[in-house]
Amino acid sequence: MTGGLFAILDDIAVLLDDAAVMSKLAAKKTAGILGDDLAVNAERATGFRASRELPVLWAITKGSFINKVIIVPLALLLSAYASWLIVPILLLGGCYLSYEGMEKIFHYFSHQGQKKPSITKAVDEKELLEKEKVKIKSAVRTDFILSIEIIMIALGTVMEQPLIMQVIVVTLIAILATVGVYGVVALIVRMDDMGIFLIARGARLKGAIAVMLRATGSLLVASLPWVIRALGVIGTIAMLLVGGGMFTHNLHALHHAVEVLPVFFINLLVGGVVGIVLVAAQQLVLKIRS
Repeated sequence: MTGGLFAILDDIAVLLDDAAVMSKLAAKKTAGILGDDLAVNAERATGFRASRELPVLWAITKGSFINKVIIVPLALLLSAYASWLIVPILLLGGCYLSYEGMEKIFHYFSHQGQKKPSITKAVDEKELLEKEKVKIKSAVRTDFILSIEIIMIALGTVMEQPLIMQVIVVTLIAILATVGVYGVVALIVRMDDMGIFLIARGARLKGAIAVMLRATGSLLVASLPWVIRALGVIGTIAMLLVGGGMFTHNLHALHHAVEVLPVFFINLLVGGVVGIVLVAAQQLVLKIRS
């Protein structure tokens, strides 16, 4: 009886050790998309009142967890019973991200000189919450598309492994994608609070340490507006890169046709072209309706 228990525990230990190795490999393969995911979601989680940043970010994080709970089982089922559906789903996601990225660029240039509405200037609490809900839904929707790509890449690294190994590895990557990405986003959006804390801490001290703390705090506070602006640009580029990458990675003819070109350039180009076509189609439909 005891020997059987130890044998079971040994099997579990071996399984977890193998899962750790496979998870490390999957994390390496998803590192690029996780970086893009971070840029996109950091940009989506900014622009709120300071007092509402963390509640809004928590709402987006919960939405991201729900996305993973939906995607992980579906991904496992699709890979087992309807693998032919995976590529079309990824391509639809690529269309959405390419459209989102190019629509932001189009909106920026088409609204030059106009006063930009801000979610931080809502008239009352009800209007503020309504604007927050719209932006949260948009962020969770984008997270859903990015999560599909992350989960599919992670699943691709363990396709030859037993089902239990697939479940463990994909689940670990899903948790990492949410906790890691939104944890870093929380640090970014609260840079000014950290800066103020360091300045106050330095004011109570003397010597070189006090000067260093005050200088670091001042740098964090002064850098936040620039970081937010940079995230807007980086997040838009990341959406085009991921959207284009879904086409170049999953359409073999396209992949072989452009494999001699730099990956960054070709993914950005494909995402931009797809986005331009979709935005043009949207504007055409709007004109016809009007």
